[in-house]
Amino acid sequence: MTTATELSPGLVTKNIAGPMSLRDFKLIAFDMDSTLINIECVDEIADAVGRKAEVAAITEAAMQGQISDYKESLRQRVALLQGVTLDQMDQIYQQRLQLNPGAAELVAACKQAGLKVLLVSGGFTHFTDRIRDRLGIDFTRANVLEVANGALTGRMVDQPWGDICDGAEKRTMLLQTCQALGISPKQAIAMGDGANDLPMMGEAGLSVAYHAKPAVRAYANVCINSGGLDRLLSVFER
Repeated sequence: MTTATELSPGLVTKNIAGPMSLRDFKLIAFDMDSTLINIECVDEIADAVGRKAEVAAITEAAMQGQISDYKESLRQRVALLQGVTLDQMDQIYQQRLQLNPGAAELVAACKQAGLKVLLVSGGFTHFTDRIRDRLGIDFTRANVLEVANGALTGRMVDQPWGDICDGAEKRTMLLQTCQALGISPKQAIAMGDGANDLPMMGEAGLSVAYHAKPAVRAYANVCINSGGLDRLLSVFER
């Protein structure tokens, strides 16, 4: 039986047994696009070549869980990015990308409590590397866009772990990071907004939905439906 409690407007908890301390956890894993940051990067890159509406429609269907083959959907979207320059990519980072409210505060509080921080994204290293450095994140995994002559080719670069960071890869990275840290996955928090975050959320001891799609809200232990990411801190005992 699901037991849901609205701690305050827009903040709901479900199936949490007893009080928790942030220090009970050793790792927090974040999705990036629309969770840690305000945009879907692939959609904004597509805007540079006049294809945002087309790409955004695929992204929305993927995040809602309406596309069974996430990898193929991402390949289709990336193919439409051919010709976008690295200068245009930098402009997106500088002019459109913002941290979501409370992101820096939540990451800082987690680090102060002794947690390691993982950023695992179906987005791209062009952005995750910058967010990693900006927030002092410990571990990242994301997709690598192929570049030739200063512009995107419309393909991704194979990595030792595979070619695309999808939901299954997010789960794998969470489990591998826990193993490397010598902790149980139940000592991890996983936070996301889309269907491709559900596999890693299913392994974590605490799953958090941030302004999320219905399927993710239905699953998560904590739903932040309004306000900033740092509202998660109010779930824990001080």
